[in-house]
Amino acid sequence: SAVWQPNAGASWQIVLNQVLNIDDDNPTVEPADADVFDIDMFLHQNSTVVANLHTLGKKVICYFSAGTFEGDRPDSYRFQQSDLGKEVKGWPGEYWLNLSSPSVRDIMASRVDIASQMGCDAIDPDNVDGYQNDNGLSLTSDDSIEFLDFLADKTASLKMAIGLKNAPDIISDALPLVQFAVNEQCAQFDNCGPFRSFIKAGKPVFHIEYPAGAPSNVSPAESVDACTSVGSTSFSTIMKTMKLDGWAQHCDGVKINT
Repeated sequence: SAVWQPNAGASWQIVLNQVLNIDDDNPTVEPADADVFDIDMFLHQNSTVVANLHTLGKKVICYFSAGTFEGDRPDSYRFQQSDLGKEVKGWPGEYWLNLSSPSVRDIMASRVDIASQMGCDAIDPDNVDGYQNDNGLSLTSDDSIEFLDFLADKTASLKMAIGLKNAPDIISDALPLVQFAVNEQCAQFDNCGPFRSFIKAGKPVFHIEYPAGAPSNVSPAESVDACTSVGSTSFSTIMKTMKLDGWAQHCDGVKINT
């Protein structure tokens, strides 16, 4: 089977901090009209969720952090202290990784293998933008491009798709390697324009904004800002809380809870 290429404008939901609960005998999921679900890989590793989503005609993107160490992941014992850089600002216990380390790449290749064994259609490798942050490892944008190239080769060999998470500076190099983008907050930071390249190439931009009023009180102005930012036409935009739980709001005002 060919690598999945999602359409620009595909509808989606992302839920990273909880396990989706789908009945094996009578599978249903909200929102029923979402084409694509982006879920935490490790949380669903030993569950039937991916198979159930496929039964419902959904495509599944499996999320993991490719560029940082998280101590609570089942393979965290495999990382070497010498490959860890500075702590990720705002995320205690999470550390930037040396992207060119053979050990780090072996661990990430194993993660891609897990995603393949789970039946994931794609991976969402987070934190490939260490070069933009105080990482303590002298990471450059070239390091990120080479790392993404490595991940893309691995996923392609397993007939899975891969996305670019954020990292607008490397879009021109990344675009041929990936099938979609996942972007956070380009409207908030007025930087959606670079991601237009994906739409022009027929590839979706799965776009998240985190309005201050979420979940209970997203103002009309916040919704307009999130959904009509310059350059974001045809993006697959949803509003979420920073927890990335089951709550989301669409640009038409419809609220959903997965």
